[in-house]
Amino acid sequence: MRPRARLCLTDLHGSLSDPVLDTMNFLNEVTARFPEAISFAPGRPHEGSFDPGSVGRYLRTYTSYLARERGFTPAQVTSAVFQYGRTKGQIHELLARTLGNDEGIWVPPEAIVVTVGAQEAMLLVLRALFAGPADVLLASSPCYVGITGAARLLDIEVVPVAEGDTGPDPDAIADAAQAARAAGRRPRVFYVVPDFANPSGASMTVHARQRLLDVAAAQDLLVVEDNPYGFFTRDVSPRPTLKSLDRDCRVIYLGSFAKTCFPGARLGYVVADQDVAVPDGSRRLLADELAKVKSMVTVNTASLSQAVVAGMLIENGYQLRSANEAAAAFYRANMQAVLTGLGRYFPAGRHAEHGVSWNSPDGGFFVVVTVPFAADDAALEVSAREYGVLWTPMRSFYAGREGDRQLRLSCSYVSPGEVAEGMRRLAAFIMGQRAS
Repeated sequence: MRPRARLCLTDLHGSLSDPVLDTMNFLNEVTARFPEAISFAPGRPHEGSFDPGSVGRYLRTYTSYLARERGFTPAQVTSAVFQYGRTKGQIHELLARTLGNDEGIWVPPEAIVVTVGAQEAMLLVLRALFAGPADVLLASSPCYVGITGAARLLDIEVVPVAEGDTGPDPDAIADAAQAARAAGRRPRVFYVVPDFANPSGASMTVHARQRLLDVAAAQDLLVVEDNPYGFFTRDVSPRPTLKSLDRDCRVIYLGSFAKTCFPGARLGYVVADQDVAVPDGSRRLLADELAKVKSMVTVNTASLSQAVVAGMLIENGYQLRSANEAAAAFYRANMQAVLTGLGRYFPAGRHAEHGVSWNSPDGGFFVVVTVPFAADDAALEVSAREYGVLWTPMRSFYAGREGDRQLRLSCSYVSPGEVAEGMRRLAAFIMGQRAS
C-alpha cells in the first residue's frame, strides 16, 4: 500500500500557525458547540425578523424591476439571475442610490465593487494597495480580526494605534505614521470602524473624524472605513461617515448587508472612487483595479444573492436606514438590558471590591467587560460548561499582550427573554472565577 502524503504545519504558510486565524472559526462555531448555553459570543444579527418566504418575494421584485424599469427581455432576466455576472457586480446602480439616501455618500456606480461580504472587500483592498514589504497597515487597536487576519495572509505588517473610549486619537495616528516612516516603512492605510467598533463598541466624535481626515492628508494616508453597525445607535443621533466628509478621496468605504439585511446572502461592497494614473497617461478608478484582483479570487459575486438584496433595496425605496428601525430598537433594548444587568450584579460603589468594570457604548452590538482574572479560552470553557453562558475573549483582537482580562459581550444574537438569565449566569461565573 502506497503511503499517504503527509504535510507539516511548519512547511505551510506562517499565517496558519497564527492564533488570529482561529478566531473567526471560533465565532462561527462556538454557539453550536454549546447549544444549551446562552450566547453573548457571536456578532450575528438577531433572527427574529427573518422570513424564508421573503426571499422569493425579493427575487420577484428584482426580476420585475429588470423587466419593467430596465427593459430586459425574459432571456436577459434569466441570465442576470442564473449566469456568471459582471465582476464588479450588477446591482451597483441600486447601491449607489441607497448609499446616497442613507449616508449622503454620492459616488458614481462605477466606483462600487460588489463583493462576497465585506471580508472579501478587505482582501481586495489590501492586495491592491500594498505593493511591497515596506508598506504597513495602521489599525485601531483592539481591532476586528477580519482585517488583521487578511493582512497576515498577505504578509502585511500591522501597526496598532491604541483606541480610547471615543475611538482612535488622530494625533496618535499621525505619531504612528511618522514613527513607521522614520523606521524606513511606508504607512499606507489606516483601518478604522468609526461607529460602534468591533470589538470595543467605541465611536469617534465628529470633530475626531474631521481631524482624522486632516491627518490622513498631512501624512499621505488612505483611510479604510468599515461601517457595519452605523444604523444601530443607542442614544445619540447618527454621525456622518468619514466618506461623506471626505473631500480629498482619501477614504475607501467598506459596507456589508450582513447586519442590515441578512448574513446568509454573503454580500458586501467597497466604494473606491480614487483615481489611478496609468503609465500611458490615462486614468482609471481604483474600483477597476480591485475588480482585477476579484476576478482571480472569486470571479464574481453570486448573482442570486445580489438579486435578493436588490429586491430588498427596491421594496424599501432605496433606504435601508429606515428599514432597520425595528432592528435598531431591538439592539438598543438588548444593550440597555446588558448594561442594566451589569449594574445590578456589580454596583458602581463595589467596582473596586469586585474588580469588574465595563464601557457603555453609544450603540452597536458590543460591550467590553474588564474582570480580575484571565479571560482566556480555558475560562470560557468553564463558563460554557459549568455556568451555561458564552462570551468572547478580547485577547485575539489585540496585536500585543493587551486584553488578557477583558471579555466581549454581544447583545445582538440573544432574545430579550434570555438577556436577564444570561447576565445572572455571567455574574455567577465572574464571581466564581474571582473566588477560585
